Amino acid sequence: MKLLHKDIEKDNAGQVTLMPEEAEDMWHTYNLLQIGDSLMASTIRKVQTESSTGSVGSSRVRTTLCLCVDTIDFDSQACQLRVKGTNIQENQYVKMGAYHTIELELNRKFTLAKKIWDSVVLDRIEQACDPTQKADVAAVVMQEGLANLVLVTPAMTLLRAKVEVTIPRKRRGSCTQHEKALDRFYEAVMQGILRHINFDVVKCILVASPGFVKDQFMSYLFREAVRQDSKILLENRPKFMLVHSSSGHKYSLKEILCDPAVTARLSDTKAAGEVKALEDFYKMLKHEPDRAFYGLAHVEKASEALAIDILLISDKLFRHQDVATRSRYVRLVDNVRDNGGTVRIFSSLHVSGEQLTQLSGVAAILRFPIADLSEPEDDSSSDEE
Repeated sequence: MKLLHKDIEKDNAGQVTLMPEEAEDMWHTYNLLQIGDSLMASTIRKVQTESSTGSVGSSRVRTTLCLCVDTIDFDSQACQLRVKGTNIQENQYVKMGAYHTIELELNRKFTLAKKIWDSVVLDRIEQACDPTQKADVAAVVMQEGLANLVLVTPAMTLLRAKVEVTIPRKRRGSCTQHEKALDRFYEAVMQGILRHINFDVVKCILVASPGFVKDQFMSYLFREAVRQDSKILLENRPKFMLVHSSSGHKYSLKEILCDPAVTARLSDTKAAGEVKALEDFYKMLKHEPDRAFYGLAHVEKASEALAIDILLISDKLFRHQDVATRSRYVRLVDNVRDNGGTVRIFSSLHVSGEQLTQLSGVAAILRFPIADLSEPEDDSSSDEE
């Protein structure tokens, strides 16, 4: 994402002009937009024209519209973002108040205006425009006959390819059908890696499977790389890392990123930091439950007591359409930061973010134990009985 113009201050009105440069930037934009914002962007509108003879024709024209945002629709697989709203600026083709849907495009600038820019939105712009925050981890999660090729970016987990090949069982006295099918499977995975992984950006490629599937695949991959003289694979051999996983499904990615060896290798990536924070929370919940809270009410009380060391919060909560509820989450984040705590905002498109969402989307690791938060609730329930 490229920042072209910025005229904003925290907790004030203002506008910013941005240009999305890659698919992931659409996810960042989706997290910046809220209903009631003003969006100015280039779009195509079907216009009816009447000639001097009275005949009516229609043509498609490119024009710039300024909409008051009414509906936001994001397709996470295609990374496409559509924004529907009413026109709020005079235009030669579109009347004031008329509805229109803008599909934001890559490499076309847009201007976003808000009445209030809070700290979470400003952080999101900073993260989106940081050139170091790119897809630096790829993973091939596989088992016999199934492989998922995934890119782990700082903001989301993108499934780039899924390979499925039926592998016949080994027969007594003959394994040729089984071996041929395996070779077909490995070849398809190899082509997926070459097609979808940008080796200039990706620092590490995790190859994970149960048993020896990963080892057999790696043997095949580099045997073929030598045979085909594939320089790109041979030069990037040190980037490949073998890891154990319980299956070849996408959800196994969480256990892969929890592996201490992987964590050490990926120490400089945001995704690994999120996974470690969630792992630390679960350990604390198991061994010292008075220092691990989840649920907004409990976490807010811990924040009031200046007890929060690390706040774990899902970006899904900041997309809440109720302004009062959203500002409550923003206030919580600001309070924790002001009191010297660490805030980790999890992407709801990451495996770790999905897991945090199951815990209400907000959790905290505390500096010191607080034991008596649940007692008032217990008293009220006993009174009702």
